[in-house]
Amino acid sequence: MLLSAPTSQLLVIDVQERLLPAMADGDRAMANMRKLILAARRLGIPASASEQYPKGIGPTVAPIRDALGEERHVFPKLSFSCARDEALAEHLAEIRAQGRRQLVVCGIEAHVCVLQSALDLIGAGYEVAVVADAVASRQAASRDLALVRMGPAGISAVNTEMVLFEWVERAGTAAFKDVLALIK
Repeated sequence: MLLSAPTSQLLVIDVQERLLPAMADGDRAMANMRKLILAARRLGIPASASEQYPKGIGPTVAPIRDALGEERHVFPKLSFSCARDEALAEHLAEIRAQGRRQLVVCGIEAHVCVLQSALDLIGAGYEVAVVADAVASRQAASRDLALVRMGPAGISAVNTEMVLFEWVERAGTAAFKDVLALIK
């Protein structure tokens, strides 16, 4: 599956105050999530976020919340899978109805909420790409195992630069220059 800006939407899963500090390589993952969010905003790609039990785990961390901008779409949830939260699933479906069938997924934890969401979303007919360098778990082995499990289910493993360059498609454009600035 080749990603395309006009057919993509971005889903950021559970990057929350009490959860992020426990992640192995969480800072790297968060930095890549920010790049994805900022590129999506510059390219007009809808971005949504979830918060797992925010009352107990806290809100989305400030760097991600700020990158999402003022018109952010953040959905609290109790289900581990974003697809099993009615409000979030309906929101994603509304965006899909506009021709955005590709879901680019990042967040935490890779082996729980990201994995369950990706499996349910591919089952619901989305084309799903999980950004391997923008997901994290408390243990790196759990993250790696989740990525291995996703492949046979039809979920593409990509990295941040793959997504960004597929979204912009070509060099020499204003969009390319904007996105290139995020990578440097």
